Amino acid sequence: MQDNYQFRKAKINDLSEIWVILQKAIQRRKEDGSNQWQDGYPNPDVIQNDIEKEIGFVLTDNQKIIGYTAVLINDEPEYAKIVGKWVTDEDFVVFHRVAIAEDYLGKGLAKLMIIYIEKYALENNIYSVKADTNFDNHAMMSIFDRLDYIYCGEVYFRGSARRAYEKVLQVER
Repeated sequence: MQDNYQFRKAKINDLSEIWVILQKAIQRRKEDGSNQWQDGYPNPDVIQNDIEKEIGFVLTDNQKIIGYTAVLINDEPEYAKIVGKWVTDEDFVVFHRVAIAEDYLGKGLAKLMIIYIEKYALENNIYSVKADTNFDNHAMMSIFDRLDYIYCGEVYFRGSARRAYEKVLQVER
C-alpha cells in the first residue's frame, strides 16, 4: 500500500466532499443502467448518520478524500435472513456504500479500501467480513472474486435481492 493513502474515520466536516463522491457514483450506476442507488439512497442524511455513529470511513490521498464506505461490527439485521448460508456464525465486520472519487477510478482503490476494512476487522479481533452488492455491479463482484470472498446467497434491501459474500480472515503469523 502506498504511503500517501490513509483510511480513517470520517469527520462531520468531510460530509460535503463525501457527498460529491457519492453523487458521482450514483450517477455512474444510473449510466450503467443499474437500479442500484437510484431510489434516494444513499443521501446526505445517511452519510451524516454514519459519521455521527462513527461508522463512516474515508480513503484519503495526501489528506484529499478519494473514497468512502460505512463499516459496522455485527450490525446488519438483514444478514440474519440470508437465503443461503454464511460461512461462519461468528462476529463480523460488514461494509456498505463503497464509492471512489471520479478522478481515482481504475486504480484499484475500492480493492485497497476493502483490504483496509479487513485490517480493521483483524485489529478488532474479528475474522469474518461480510458484504453484499447488486446483481449488476460486476466491478464489485470482480473485486470480491479477486479478494477470495465466497458467494453465500442472497439478502434483501429495500425490496431488492442482492448477492451476499463473506471472507474468513486468516491471522497473520
